[in-house]
Amino acid sequence: MAIRLMLADDHRMLREGLRRSMTDAGFDVIGEAGDGVEAVKLALELSPDVILMDVTMPNCDGVEACRQVKSTGTETKVVMLTMHADQDVLTNAIRAGAIGYLTKDCSTREIAEAVRMAAEGDTVLSPQLARSMLEEVRRIDEPRTAEEDRVVTKREEEVLQLIADGCSTPEVAASLFISQKTVKNHLASIYQKLDARDRTQAVLQAVRMGIVSLD
Repeated sequence: MAIRLMLADDHRMLREGLRRSMTDAGFDVIGEAGDGVEAVKLALELSPDVILMDVTMPNCDGVEACRQVKSTGTETKVVMLTMHADQDVLTNAIRAGAIGYLTKDCSTREIAEAVRMAAEGDTVLSPQLARSMLEEVRRIDEPRTAEEDRVVTKREEEVLQLIADGCSTPEVAASLFISQKTVKNHLASIYQKLDARDRTQAVLQAVRMGIVSLD
């Protein structure tokens, strides 16, 4: 069954180009919004699997629209699209509940892969935004305490490092020779221990604590 995709961008030409390319890639584009208010309304009406959400839109920006959509408890995944790799935007998007973060210079193939990963619950970052995350981590870095040294198990550290390296759940499972269900169990434990809502927050916290590194 095709992934049900919604587009939210105030530039009509970009939406039309995305609709064509995403349809060609096999997605079912079920709706389009030209501003943040319309995006929230359509998301609640259509319940798409994934939303490609522009950061900069009139009436209500993409980050706030994402926050409003996710506050309803929906399973819809939001992938943010931005012109610039801005670390403040990235941090706010993480807090709003977005699962993917791409700059608009990404290729159609990269966007399509990000949508597929998001639909599976995997986080994806464009290289520019990964660097911004590292800068943000360094900015808020704090000294480690003795209690933080062994917050997670060795296996959980390995899972976290692979996630930080950009691996999906199947790739983590293959690399560690464990099942995808076991990977998800490790992630659930990690979220609880690090007080994280998703993979991106877990990686951010783990890097800050010195558990893993971003190269």
